[in-house]
Amino acid sequence: MNEQATRAYYDEFSVHYEDQRRPNDATGYHAMLDDLEVDLVERHGRNMDVLECGCGTGLLLERFSRFAKSAKGIDLSPGMLEHARARGLDVVEGSITQLPFADESFDLTCSFKVLAHVPDLGKALSEMARVTRKGGVMLCEVYNPLSFRALAKRVGPAGKISERTRESAVFTRFDGPWVLPRVLPPGTRVESFRGVRIVTPSAALWRVPGLRNVLRTLEVALADTKAAYLSGFLVAVVRKSAS
Repeated sequence: MNEQATRAYYDEFSVHYEDQRRPNDATGYHAMLDDLEVDLVERHGRNMDVLECGCGTGLLLERFSRFAKSAKGIDLSPGMLEHARARGLDVVEGSITQLPFADESFDLTCSFKVLAHVPDLGKALSEMARVTRKGGVMLCEVYNPLSFRALAKRVGPAGKISERTRESAVFTRFDGPWVLPRVLPPGTRVESFRGVRIVTPSAALWRVPGLRNVLRTLEVALADTKAAYLSGFLVAVVRKSAS
């Protein structure tokens, strides 16, 4: 799937992208995903220059802007960026495999739920490393094949992004925790992993009030443990050499 087709997919997706992502209850499934990702960015990027690669409609970037020195975003989809700009965010159209920024422009670069849709993973990681300053951090999230979520994706029907298109229409890859260290560019190394969606076999279970509270507690407690290796979304904390 080429970038033009991917752009068209996400332009179509942008119309309903936020329908399930702003629940009335802050303990909802998507809120849990967002909170664990935002917390990790704040941990490594408070009062720093942050770039989100694949910022979508800006739901996360808006939160980064509250604690970062600066927060910029890029996305391939003009439809997604229209929503991000409506939030007043600093975003540009661009590809993660050809970032429109100078070398060493940011203290932290991050990408959530984007690298799984990039055929040339190594090129994307090299670009993230290029624009990250020496000693800086890259947060690289992949879809983990060793997870309940991966099993559900294999055996269940693909979800809909519109009345005519399903998630299976976009290129998707699953990379285990052993993959990133092999394809990272020289001068970078994985420091740790954070797991997102470890014990949740189905997002539908978060609609059960009592159960979702238990799931949220477990997800937060296990995120930075070895249980991360079984998470649906696996975030690698990658450090760029200071020399």
